[in-house]
Amino acid sequence: MTALASYRLRLPPASVVVAGLILVTLLVLVIFAPLIAPIDPRNVSSYSLSDMEIPPAFMTDGDPRFLLGTDNQGRDLVSVILYGLRISVVIGMGAVLLAAVLGVILGLIAGYFGGLIDTILMRVGDILVSFPTILVALLIAGIARAQLTPAMVANWAPAIVIGAIAVNEWVQYARTVRAAAMVEVSRDYVRAAKVIGLPPLRIMLRHILPNVMSSVMVIATINLAGAILTEATLSFLGAGMPATYPSLGTLIRIGNEFLFSGLWWIAVMPASVLVILVLAVNVVGDYLRDRFNPKLMAR
Repeated sequence: MTALASYRLRLPPASVVVAGLILVTLLVLVIFAPLIAPIDPRNVSSYSLSDMEIPPAFMTDGDPRFLLGTDNQGRDLVSVILYGLRISVVIGMGAVLLAAVLGVILGLIAGYFGGLIDTILMRVGDILVSFPTILVALLIAGIARAQLTPAMVANWAPAIVIGAIAVNEWVQYARTVRAAAMVEVSRDYVRAAKVIGLPPLRIMLRHILPNVMSSVMVIATINLAGAILTEATLSFLGAGMPATYPSLGTLIRIGNEFLFSGLWWIAVMPASVLVILVLAVNVVGDYLRDRFNPKLMAR
């Protein structure tokens, strides 16, 4: 392979660059949503019912004050979508982080100790992945709603959704880390660390974990899109975020009630943002997966 061809392989395709720019832009909007949003949709005094159901500004009956129109409560859709995007991204990142931490810990334990511990952990993982993620999340969300009061469900809704998604997603991290840990345990530097009497926790954290983090980061990037979609599905079905936490899925569910009455923008606008977000994350995740794939790097 020539030097020029090798250099071209290191450059990301144009689609990845565009997806990365879109993803960075959306993350900036998420961080600075309170400063960018024209109104605070959580503050009832910031919007008026007289502005309800106004079409987007580019339509004939649109209002220049509302770029994407307003919903059935008179809230500016730009503001509502920014806050909804913020909640969806936070929920998705929280679920991925929780699943990654749990999966890395269990994967290290299974790969390092092996034996009965490895068998039990992997069989539990096999049982969990035999059920669809959305089904497990619906089950956990339903149990939480049945056991907690409505006020507690509203307050703890983000934590419930994060836990419901992470319960079924840690298995992929655990399997990847376990396989890598089993390879590292057989290497001489780990054997030497055992011989000199280093405790297992230190060996796992200082010697094995750094060698598996690249794979964990790639998996986390790819799974982020799935976590965001799972949260949107739960919220659309009414088992996710309540109206007090208007995520993109909640906004789509609300807009779906008015979709066939001509108020299409209430559902289409947040749905479009969700599609763009998931597509950008998937493109970047696929690139990172290929970029850190040892077989492709060897070629």
